[in-house]
Amino acid sequence: MKQIIASLVAVGFLLAAFDGHAYEDGDFQYWNTESIDVKLTDKVGTYIEEEFRFGDNASEFYYQHSHLQLDFKITDWFTLAPAYRQVFELYTKTNAEEDWFTEYRPMVNGTLKYKWEDWEISSRIRVSYRMFDIDKDDVWRFRNKITIKSPWKWTKLKLNPWVADEIFLEEHESGVYRNRLYVGVGLKLTEHLKGDIFYLWQSTEKGDNWADYNVIGTKLKVVF
Repeated sequence: MKQIIASLVAVGFLLAAFDGHAYEDGDFQYWNTESIDVKLTDKVGTYIEEEFRFGDNASEFYYQHSHLQLDFKITDWFTLAPAYRQVFELYTKTNAEEDWFTEYRPMVNGTLKYKWEDWEISSRIRVSYRMFDIDKDDVWRFRNKITIKSPWKWTKLKLNPWVADEIFLEEHESGVYRNRLYVGVGLKLTEHLKGDIFYLWQSTEKGDNWADYNVIGTKLKVVF
């Protein structure tokens, strides 16, 4: 019995060691994304993205990713986009020390688009394979993000309100374990420079409870 208890405790510590860098429920965060979107032909484009996240009331830098993607416009309503993302994230070890791990994430995206009386509706399906440079199992992840953009474009900045919701499913998880709800506004700064400002509520299942993050996000995109 003692050996069983000791084994369960050891497993618990091991899982906790690789659960990322957890912040308190209700934590306020700031996420910033910068990207370049280049149209190579009428049917093919490339997209490069860098994202930085700050937690603990936006006081601690804990996450960064680099993302490279090719977009293939199959039809007017469907785009296929293979991509690769490399993630660097802070995590807490069993001895309470902090360190960084790297995640290697190949993925494929399929985006469906539809217009209804000038409202733009899209559904992006993303399937990725997550590989880590620490002792953690590789896993498959499925995400689906539905975005609705309004037809309104106000002022010279073309302010365009939008909402989105994204669900996460992952191997070894039972059902949806994370949800992201967005409310934002897009803007056009110049002919080749666009942006977004949004509020994001993220809820993630943690055992028997759910942990929520309140995120203010900004995006800046150069378009050619």
